Amino acid sequence: MPHHEFESSKCIPERKAHVVIKGEGEDLTSCLPEGHLLTIPGTISERGCAYCGAKHVIGTPMKDAIHMSHGPVGCTYDTWHTKRYISDNDNFQLKYTYATDMKESHVVFGGGDLLKKNIIEAFKAHPEINRMTVYQTCASALIGDDMEAIAREVIKEMPDKDIFVCNSPGFAGPSQSGGHHKINIAWINDKVGTVEPKITSDYVINYVGDYNIQGDCEVMCDYFKRMGIQVLSSFTGNGSYDELRSMHGAHLNVLECARSAEYICNELRVKYGIPRLDIDGFGFEPLSDSLMKVARFFGLEDRAQAIIDEETARWKPELDWYKKRLTGVKVCLWPGGSKLWHWANVIHEEMGVEVVSLYTKFGHQGDMEKGIARCQPETLAIDDPNELEGIEAMDTLKPDVIFTGMRPGEVAKKRRVQYLNAHAYHNGPYKGYEGWVRFARDIYNAVYSPIHQLSGIDISKDLIATDKGFMTRQMISDVKLTSEEANVEGERPYTGDFDCVTKLRNKVYDPELSRNHEPAAV
Repeated sequence: MPHHEFESSKCIPERKAHVVIKGEGEDLTSCLPEGHLLTIPGTISERGCAYCGAKHVIGTPMKDAIHMSHGPVGCTYDTWHTKRYISDNDNFQLKYTYATDMKESHVVFGGGDLLKKNIIEAFKAHPEINRMTVYQTCASALIGDDMEAIAREVIKEMPDKDIFVCNSPGFAGPSQSGGHHKINIAWINDKVGTVEPKITSDYVINYVGDYNIQGDCEVMCDYFKRMGIQVLSSFTGNGSYDELRSMHGAHLNVLECARSAEYICNELRVKYGIPRLDIDGFGFEPLSDSLMKVARFFGLEDRAQAIIDEETARWKPELDWYKKRLTGVKVCLWPGGSKLWHWANVIHEEMGVEVVSLYTKFGHQGDMEKGIARCQPETLAIDDPNELEGIEAMDTLKPDVIFTGMRPGEVAKKRRVQYLNAHAYHNGPYKGYEGWVRFARDIYNAVYSPIHQLSGIDISKDLIATDKGFMTRQMISDVKLTSEEANVEGERPYTGDFDCVTKLRNKVYDPELSRNHEPAAV
């Protein structure tokens, strides 16, 4: 077993089993770290809790609901406004955060009256909103407040309202992944099937496991609509509360992030017989394969191929431009769960970057299995790393850039390592053909930033060159290219719009595409 022991973690020998280096020719039987276990005391884990996984990851992207936390105000503040879960209703879900703000007195005497008062006040403050999700925290779970009973009381008094209760306190699992499971199961048990769907197409899907980070979901839904497919609901990016209650009416569940939402897809199959199809919206080849998979289910291959051909012709020359300049760039792939394996091989194959390390804070063994299977030999794979281990990995591997969240990202900047926000993106969306080029552009801008080059100079002692004028990114990146390589006809840097999402919201699709015109069998 090719385990790796960090110097910073020698005082915690159990950590050794959570870190491996993939060797040449090794398979998953010999290079898989232990994962999805309770955090080892003393490791100073950077994981989130189960409440965070339920509210922040899954629930909050629901666009037309008030998201209320029954607990201390710090819990809800920690899960608000740190991901760019945009929506087409003026980003209502990003503008406000709600908490009952439990204090010591409520822990002693109960917080039920406080919760009811806050629910009613929130509805009155936003009369245009008739839906609410209420999330349990550790404090309200430990004292046993019956949130479901309180929700029923409010609905009885305000019959035009509907409330979903999610019992997922922070301690409900080893990480935020436990919260994903809790809210998935609660939603299908309590809400799915309570609203009948409005079917407008002969081809109907639920798009599951996308949270519309900077418009990812809207980009993917555009492809489906161009094929004539109705997206009945999106779980939960840019998702409508009532549309998500009608998920039982779809013909197919199209699953993007298996780690966060496979639970509801599996239950929809058991309860309603809806099949599940896993796809990947990142990278030209995986996306093309995914669109074709969905198309084959409905017999729409010609439409999918037309979209693939059109999008590839438009954006592939720009991706090729970046690949030449990113080939050999060293990357630490330190995102959440699914991007670990969504990106592990495709950024190498389509952008030329070298993945030297990958990690996940809350991923399951399945995430590590897929990630390690797709990465190159000598890759350092870490489960649930802490800050000291991350610093040691950066100092040892010397990556050019890391893809991670804000907390480890800020540490990386202090080590003079560039970082891109893998959770909320820098300048997304990153899904779709254009999105993949935007991702390549952001990597390029980070690696070849002239300011970043200058940041390593200590003006108190280092000599500063006086024979060089202003440097651009391309002047730095093209040093390693010949003139012929750098100036291929048709290849160019990104030419898309700053906002590539808003224009999709008013797009009109041909209604004839939504009908099956095949002759009926005799």
